[in-house]
Amino acid sequence: MTNAESSQLSRDDLLLASAFLTALTATLAALFIGEVLGQMPCTLCWYQRIAMFPLVPILGIALWRGDGMARLYALPLVVAGLALAGWHSGLTIGLIPEAVAPCTQDGPSCSGPAQIILGIPIPYLSLAAFAAILVCLILPKGSRA
Repeated sequence: MTNAESSQLSRDDLLLASAFLTALTATLAALFIGEVLGQMPCTLCWYQRIAMFPLVPILGIALWRGDGMARLYALPLVVAGLALAGWHSGLTIGLIPEAVAPCTQDGPSCSGPAQIILGIPIPYLSLAAFAAILVCLILPKGSRA
């Protein structure tokens, strides 16, 4: 292998790097919203954070070490986060009855105008982040010849 070939990332490495950068961006955004802007997350947002935050070190270490098997460790967190974000998005659009909504009048809520970033509600952004990470982790690998 030449030096030019060894310095290029493979398709799998690029997908893993994309998953890592998506998780890092989502984590930093959640921390910015909570710690800098002072907006308290609702219950479902907390659960989504529990699924997203560990993805940063898992995917980062996997990328650094070139460990493709770490994808298996990340997948359960991604699927759980995707399910939570899907449920949360369903609550936001009104597909799920208000009686089971975790955002109450007494506590933090994700339904206010302060919970919209770039014109998109935070639950949709979370859903998009988890979906993008899932796609990056499950796309088929290159030729196995």
